[in-house]
Parts: sequence; structure tokens; C-alpha cells
Amino acid sequence: MPIEAIPTKISVDLKKPYHTQPGLHTRWHPEIPFYCSVKPGEAFKVECFDSSGGQVFNTDDADDIAKVNPMGIHCLSGPIEVEGAEPGDLLVMDILDVQPFPDEPWGYTAIMDPSKSSAFLADKYPTMQKAIWDFDGIFASSRHIPHVKFPGFIHPGIVGTLPSYEMMNIWKTREAKLAEVHASMGETRTVAALPNPDGAYSGQAVSAELAKKIAEEGVRTVPPREHGGNIDIKNLSRGSKAYLPVYVKGAGFSVGDIHFSEGDGEISFCGAIEMHGIITLKLGLIKNGMKDMSIYNPVFIPGNVTAHYGPSRYLTFQGISVDDDGKQHFLDAKVAFRQAVLNAIEYLKKFGYTGEQAYLLLSAAPVETHVSSIVDIPNTCISYSIPADIFDFDIMPKEGGPVTQENMGSTVFVTEK
Repeated sequence: MPIEAIPTKISVDLKKPYHTQPGLHTRWHPEIPFYCSVKPGEAFKVECFDSSGGQVFNTDDADDIAKVNPMGIHCLSGPIEVEGAEPGDLLVMDILDVQPFPDEPWGYTAIMDPSKSSAFLADKYPTMQKAIWDFDGIFASSRHIPHVKFPGFIHPGIVGTLPSYEMMNIWKTREAKLAEVHASMGETRTVAALPNPDGAYSGQAVSAELAKKIAEEGVRTVPPREHGGNIDIKNLSRGSKAYLPVYVKGAGFSVGDIHFSEGDGEISFCGAIEMHGIITLKLGLIKNGMKDMSIYNPVFIPGNVTAHYGPSRYLTFQGISVDDDGKQHFLDAKVAFRQAVLNAIEYLKKFGYTGEQAYLLLSAAPVETHVSSIVDIPNTCISYSIPADIFDFDIMPKEGGPVTQENMGSTVFVTEK
């Protein structure tokens, strides 16, 4: 019996603006119409734009990064109706495969305008830059960050279901309260991605009135939430499984923000290797699974696809809860993580990389992060491990110090106008 071809349920045209195509959206809202329907257990393919929706190009300047509208990022493919799904069920997602488009074997990592992003080291590296990565089968290398090559854990950054009105309003209320508290303390930084109609898109099968309603009410796709969302888990690759809460009839599953690779933390915000891609999935259901299994937040099972680096071939940097100015914090994991990253960057600079190159590399490469200790007052200890074998030279410490590599080049600054 011949094997039937796996159907493509959502197609995209990468040559056309995403907001002229159906089956795409940039907000979460219960009234975004389903684009298509699948049966539980049916294998199917979905084509996805990169997270910018095609705003970034394979060039040697970062002019496009300067022009990216951050309100329009996370161009998601969907929503997809799953036949028989009801609120209270668990949606079971199996990732069968994830690949770049055959004629688009490249991706990018970028440092965006600090006023438009929440990059982890925006205060240290505020200048917009990008690195282009070329794919050779399972491997990525970059003309902008030389002497490195590594296999990708290709994965979707975003998987999620549509929220109910009740859940959406919970998200909006608690995030608005957070913003209010910080504003009352005189803080000017952005602490939550609040609703904003700029860049909102909900497909073409909606009336102007409904599109306006979704744009004004819909929540942004920036954070992870109870439905999944922007989880950015690098190990959710081929062979992985996820269990996602269902809030509306039909579930309304969407996927996007595909990454060729990502380091734990995705530290530069646009820090994975962002790419256009095609994902092959199966969606199933566990009826009444939220209550029966007591699962009210997503649960994940990583697949068997992994990079095989020997345990002794990782160089691990420590970070503790003491900030850049030497101030002691109490069990602050974020401060500890920041210090571990900064320690790694300073080390890599000794080999000839710029700080920006090291920052982008650590965002994109398969770096492993662990909370090694969170009880030994006053310091949380974060371990930040770089696989040494991604480099074509020896990065291990040695007497006499590191040997500076030649032809390191530089990522490209935004062209002056």
C-alpha cells in the first residue's frame, strides 16, 4: 500500500508581506478564526515565517534590524482547529520534523535597538548588529562569527493554544498591574508587553470590525504563559512531545518563531538562529486532561535529537548573586546568570572576538545553563557551559594565556545614513 504524502495545512509565500496572507497572526485572542482543521493523530505540515515576518534579510549590514517593527514580530501560523477538542482537554503535540525551506538555508541572530527589545545585556551592548548563519545539513556556521560550527537543535520557539476570554483577561490584568507597580516606583523600563494595536494582524478572513477588536484586545506574543506561547525551549526539537491546556472549543493551535539553534536563555532577545521553516506535526487529545492529570501549565518531553559533546568538553563559567558594581544580592538567579554570561564573554574576547560577536554566539550556540545552587545564602550559583568543540581552535585555559585567532572580522554595525 503506497504511503500517502503528508499534507501541508498552512502555506506561506516568503516573497510577500505576511500581513497580506491568510493563516497568520501576531496576537493571541479567542476570536481569531481557525484557518484550517485537523483530525487527532493526523500528520501534517505547517510553513512558517521567521519571527520577524520576513523583515530581516541575508545581507552584510544591519539596516534591516534597525527597521524591524517589534510590535509585528512573532508571525504565527494558525490557528488550527483540532476536531473534538474542548476546554479542559490537553492538546498533545508531537513534533515529527522541523526543517528550513530548501531554498532558504540560512538564519540570523541579532542585537536589536534596546528601546525595542528586552535583550539581557542591552546596557553593555546597545549597538544594533546581526550575524548571518549558513546551514550545511545539520550544521550552522557564520561569516560574521568565524571559527565556529555546530549542529542545530531545530525547534519552534512558540507553540500554543488560543486563550478563552477569561484566561486572556487574567493575563492582561496581572501584566498591567506589574507595569503599574513599577511605574509607581519611578521605573522607566518596560516590564510587560501590554496590548498595542500597532503591528497586530489576525488573518484575512475577518471583518474590519473584528480585526480592530482583536488588535485592541489581543495580548502580545512576547512571553510564555499557561497555554505555551513563547517558551523558547531549545530541546523541543524533532521527536519531542508537549501537553498544552485547551481553553476554547477546537483548541486553536498555532506555531512559529522557528529556530535552527539557541543557547539557553536566548540572551540577545533576537538571540536564537531565527529562520523560515517547515514543521511536521501530529496533534492529539487527552479528554479532560487538565483536571484528571492536574496539568494547568504546559508539560514537555524532549526528543532524542541532541548534540553529542563529551562531559569533559564543556567549559563551564560560574555566576553568583553579586552584580557588576560588587553589590551583594540575596539568592538572585538573574544577577547570577548575568555574571556567568559576562564572565564567558570576557573569556572569549581574549581569543579575538568582539564582545558583540561573543554575545551573539552565546545566544545562538547550544550553551547549557543550570541552577547549580539556590539554597546557599546569600549566593545563587548559575553554571553556564560552552561546548568547546564548536570552535576550530582550543579554548581550554592554558599557561601563557590564549592565542588570539586571526581573521576574526566583526559583525556589521548599522550603516550610517
